[in-house]
Amino acid sequence: MFLDKYIFSQVIQDQLNKKILDSLAEFIKKHGLGCSSDVWRQRASEIPTAALMLGVNVPDHAMTFRSLCNLLQDSVTPFVVSVHAKECAGVYFLGCETFQISTLPIRIIGLLQKCTQVSPERKENLTNNDLPQSLPVVVIFKYFEAFNSQVLQDFILICSRYTQELPFVFIFGIATSPSAIQHRLPHSVSSLLCIEVFHSLSCTQHLASVFDKLILNSQFPLKLSSRVIQVLVGIFLYHDFSVQNFVKGLQFSMLEHFNSQPLSVLCCQKQEALLSAKTLSKQNVERIRHLPSFMRYVETQEPQEQVRLLTNDEHVKEVCQKLLKNLHKYHKNYYPVLQCLHSLTSSLPKFPLGKHIRELHVSCIEKNLWETEEYDSALQLLRILAKDELVAALRKCAEILKSANTKRMQNALQQLEDFIGRLETLEGKLDSVSKMEYQRTDLFQLQKTLLEKESRRTKRMNSFEVLRSQVIDFIDSLVREYLTPAEFQPLNEVCYYSSSGVLRQRLNVTPRTSIQAALSHPFYYLKNASLKTDAGTISSAAPDLCIVYKLHLECGRLINLYDWLEAYVTVMSAAEDQDTDSEECGQYDSLKHARFIQAVSEMEFLGFVKSTKQKTDHVARLTWGGC
Repeated sequence: MFLDKYIFSQVIQDQLNKKILDSLAEFIKKHGLGCSSDVWRQRASEIPTAALMLGVNVPDHAMTFRSLCNLLQDSVTPFVVSVHAKECAGVYFLGCETFQISTLPIRIIGLLQKCTQVSPERKENLTNNDLPQSLPVVVIFKYFEAFNSQVLQDFILICSRYTQELPFVFIFGIATSPSAIQHRLPHSVSSLLCIEVFHSLSCTQHLASVFDKLILNSQFPLKLSSRVIQVLVGIFLYHDFSVQNFVKGLQFSMLEHFNSQPLSVLCCQKQEALLSAKTLSKQNVERIRHLPSFMRYVETQEPQEQVRLLTNDEHVKEVCQKLLKNLHKYHKNYYPVLQCLHSLTSSLPKFPLGKHIRELHVSCIEKNLWETEEYDSALQLLRILAKDELVAALRKCAEILKSANTKRMQNALQQLEDFIGRLETLEGKLDSVSKMEYQRTDLFQLQKTLLEKESRRTKRMNSFEVLRSQVIDFIDSLVREYLTPAEFQPLNEVCYYSSSGVLRQRLNVTPRTSIQAALSHPFYYLKNASLKTDAGTISSAAPDLCIVYKLHLECGRLINLYDWLEAYVTVMSAAEDQDTDSEECGQYDSLKHARFIQAVSEMEFLGFVKSTKQKTDHVARLTWGGC
């Protein structure tokens, strides 16, 4: 299934990282196997080191390291280990034939022991050059900036003494900049490393690739409204820069759409959708009649047709099949024209229609693009392009349209190729116009050129200007015909997810609000009927943390621990059916005392209270306002 291929696997991430992962594998083969070229010289004590610049999108790094380990183990060496800073807090003693008595991070001990041992079955199949001592030992330091500097220094110094026995290769996963190595290691240690820097694609480039493969794809059944796209991109740009979390947002959108929209059964590939339309139930037919887009479609029909659409279920099914075909055709024509317009306008000064195609896509699906000032500005800039610039831009459009398999796009491609041929046959010398006009424009000359064009409107245009105007008018006609907003298409609700509020609430959550809701209303989380209480009351059957939390809401800025304990014991006595007026009610045993202390400690861990120096038997309240 299409969704399984592109969302529920690492296919996209592996494709984006393929180039850099292959480069790292070649680096290790070249220098770890002892076949280093003369261009890359290193002393015997130096350790080949790859500084892998991954960027600040930390949530995506785990998948990259996992793919790197699998690639190296499959194609280079089985001796690969990836270590995290929390696993290497200190150094420990290790004794083996190769290292004798040395100190190493404990996470790598197993790998080194593995390197010095070979099973009898494997030994028979290995030549002398393939023995473990000739294979590189790759150590991947995930999140290099988080490692203890002293541990790194000790480990590098130790390994540099045994480079002849075991060919070490280090890979530093760095999120900031290469200078992090200099900040973490003194020169005496960094000089033992022969470092080569590898840069991965930026997170924005990753996002653009994912956007092209998933959202701007006619085969992808789920479509997103402009507001939903803005929510997903906003979370990406202003929170974590994580492509993996962006894809998770797409997953949630898909699941939420299929769960909340009963007609999502029609949101699938063309043949499956048409088959589903034939077998629609009576209830779903009524749902279709109540769709806003279908109601607008009915209003445009003749009176007799309107009656049939509102009374005849079988006729509605037939019309739905036709409308679904039109919807699929709309998407197949929409995306190629969108890409053509972006290729034409992305190189214009100040990017009037946006630098990224996602910005242009959002503008197209929420309003008529040709009615905006930005679109008029872009057309004005296109009308002053030089001949070479215009031909190059049209060639890019032609390459895009070649991949479209619809009849209308093929007709548009023929017209575009005809324009390109006519432009190329024009003479190089253009009469009655200065050649300076057709040189590459920049921001400084843009205003002057536009003013000159405005003053020459009454002047007779030459052959190139006439043809250029025809080309821009042709592009404008494609935009007006195929880039209409999706909401104008009948039955768009079956495949467009538009609940941006629900998406923002689920993805851009506030942890404090969620914790307060769980502590104030444990019934909705634990599904225990005994926890259901009226407003302002406290259930004695609730967890200790919930009881202590509700009691602290009744206190001021400083909370007396003894009074807090007394209130807690009173609530717990109600659970034991004790008389609240009796003397035994206020007494508590060591178990209740311990449970109270544990609950207060959990409150402090969650950030609701903290100890204060003002009064030793009080704690300070940190949060105000509840759910």
